[in-house]
Amino acid sequence: MKVVVIGGGLGGLSAAVTLAKHGADVKLFEQNKHFGGKMMPVDQEGYHFDFGPNTITMPEVFEDVVRQGGLNPAEELPFIQIKNHTRNQFSDGSSIDFSSDPIYMKKQLANMDSSGAAAYDQFSAEVERLFELSRQNFLYRSFSSWRDYLSPSLARNILKVRPLQSLDRFFKRYFTNPNIIQALNRYATYVGSSPYSVPATFAMIAHLELNQGVFYVKGGNTKIASSFVKAAENQGAQLFNETRITNIAIDGGKATGVTTSSGEYHEADYVVLNGDLLHALPELVPETYRNKFSNEKAASFDPSISAFVILAGLNNRLEHLHHHHLFFTEDYFKEFESLKRGEYPDDPTIYIGTSAKTDPSVSPNGDNCLILVNAPALKDDSSSDSSEYKEIIYEKLQQASIPVKDHIQVEKVFTPATIRDKFGAYKGSLYGPSSNNKIQAFARPFNRSQDIENLYFCGGSTHPGGGSPMVVISGQNVANDILGILVDRK
Repeated sequence: MKVVVIGGGLGGLSAAVTLAKHGADVKLFEQNKHFGGKMMPVDQEGYHFDFGPNTITMPEVFEDVVRQGGLNPAEELPFIQIKNHTRNQFSDGSSIDFSSDPIYMKKQLANMDSSGAAAYDQFSAEVERLFELSRQNFLYRSFSSWRDYLSPSLARNILKVRPLQSLDRFFKRYFTNPNIIQALNRYATYVGSSPYSVPATFAMIAHLELNQGVFYVKGGNTKIASSFVKAAENQGAQLFNETRITNIAIDGGKATGVTTSSGEYHEADYVVLNGDLLHALPELVPETYRNKFSNEKAASFDPSISAFVILAGLNNRLEHLHHHHLFFTEDYFKEFESLKRGEYPDDPTIYIGTSAKTDPSVSPNGDNCLILVNAPALKDDSSSDSSEYKEIIYEKLQQASIPVKDHIQVEKVFTPATIRDKFGAYKGSLYGPSSNNKIQAFARPFNRSQDIENLYFCGGSTHPGGGSPMVVISGQNVANDILGILVDRK
């Protein structure tokens, strides 16, 4: 069985490992020099940056792929758990450190939100319930048509995960302090969406961070991608970087192979497309073969938010900066209203990830700050984003006593246009379709083409959604579907 995987992000790599392990002849093609998609290493003048993702949860998902590759996860992925993992700093000067230690969380809440402290155990149990229902009934299965949603048990369980309640409204059931609610509402951005629109189902992210924990891979989170490459090659998969696919050949309603930009043709019994479907599918398959995923349909999806990112290498270590550090806007609702209008917020919430706080070896000369703010998806195919926006960010950090600008040795800026061009992201969006409405939240583009019999999809734009563990799971689901393996995760 010959399988071609287009795209070497975590989903494509994950699928390649499992397929190769079970004897498939796998060829994977990646247009960039690096493998891992947005999990991209950036090394400049002694500073190492993980472009993303910076917050790692569900380490067992990554370990499982490495293990399938015949490698030892403990050696390949030395995970470090960061117990008090995220400093949330607010405009009124207060702060709370999110932690996987419930005693520490309740102690902090007692001083900020006494009713929230009293309800914390109940809250923790509920977000765990949401996750377990999703894990058992939704995450580890692929979807190839609307018929897959007609299972009575699936319908019952979807109704149990609060699909009709917003994330913001859910958190207000347990907490009264607006700062605490704001910090929790940020979990919507993990799927590129607004907390005032996204279903409360995504409160399960709170379980992953606050109950299970936040992790970091010693040496950089990009070791996850490199370990997947090693695992795939160890099982016999052939991986090609800097090789762009220009066309998926279709014959008799089936994908028969792919053509590279240099004109080479590679036959395939199955093709797995790991990329942003809204961009990649119209680019690779003529519309005459896509009756059920036309250009009009692709354009009808509401894209997730994008990001404005600064990689800043500093000449010292800022004492008050934490590994994961948030500086919140005074008005979070206003920020998302600006994003909805396609505008940059004038008072953005700023995230800084500084892995050197946990692992100084990755940046021995000073802090390696990845500074990220939410940005709107591009309105068209323009690339007119201005890096002048960074001055607003630096000024806000200066006011928060984080004088990044005074210590910069290395600087690199990524705009939504950069993200679009580098990663083939539709309108620069980070996660393909947003989850701002119920259909896109629960019925993302299917994992299997409805038009082309042996064409499969994995990655953040398809089921089960965005975030590195979900992307890896999507690759596993597709590989298992091709192989005919039923995976029991209960």
